[in-house]
Amino acid sequence: KMSPDNLQSTAKSLGFEIAPGDVDEYLSIINPAFDAYAAVDHMPDFLPEVKYPRTSGIQPTANENPLNAWYVKTDIVGAVDKDGEPKGILSGQSVVLKDNICLSGVPMTSGSAVLEGYTPDVDATVVERILDAGGRIAGKAHCEDLCFSGGSHTSAKGPVLNPHNVDHSAGGSSSGSAALVAAGEVDMAIGGDQGGSIRIPAAFCGIVGLKPTYGLVPYSGVMGDLLHSVDHCGPMTNNVVSNAHSR
Repeated sequence: KMSPDNLQSTAKSLGFEIAPGDVDEYLSIINPAFDAYAAVDHMPDFLPEVKYPRTSGIQPTANENPLNAWYVKTDIVGAVDKDGEPKGILSGQSVVLKDNICLSGVPMTSGSAVLEGYTPDVDATVVERILDAGGRIAGKAHCEDLCFSGGSHTSAKGPVLNPHNVDHSAGGSSSGSAALVAAGEVDMAIGGDQGGSIRIPAAFCGIVGLKPTYGLVPYSGVMGDLLHSVDHCGPMTNNVVSNAHSR
């Protein structure tokens, strides 16, 4: 709980003073809120089960990442049949995730140095659906800093290059996702779109990107960088047929 001395020193650090006669009134408002926060902190998290085993992945070297499109490489295998073979509509398909999509146990930055060191402990709903459908999560792709750019130059890890011409922008904010699909390094990417962040890089890199109808693809477990009412995630592929198949 906050003491009178804590309150006065905090107020002073913010450039104002609290009259001694007002201290108790402030504390009567502040401390119940602290009690509520403490109660929430002590509640069990009830985290959903992570169904598919994985490691934390590796960050590729510059030679392994010439477009600077990869953030982390993984190899998370989805559903298999009794013989150990992939099963489902995405059987054998390699999928990379925009780095604002939670993948349990694998680092995530959403393109920003602010989140460096953060590792989610849940899988986004779209991750579970990919793995349940037999897809293989190949890793996380760089995106623009907190997804606030239509270019490919703002990621904390450096610019993402266009595979068709490295002197050109790959578009953003799903820059790494588009570049990896266009370069043929993965079969499909899951990008995020708020104001064009799937469609712009898809156009710049010459692939097909779909911003789905709002609510059609669950956004739970995806970092909402603008506003949940305009945030979407959707597939990015090399052609229309593959894009339709992924849905």
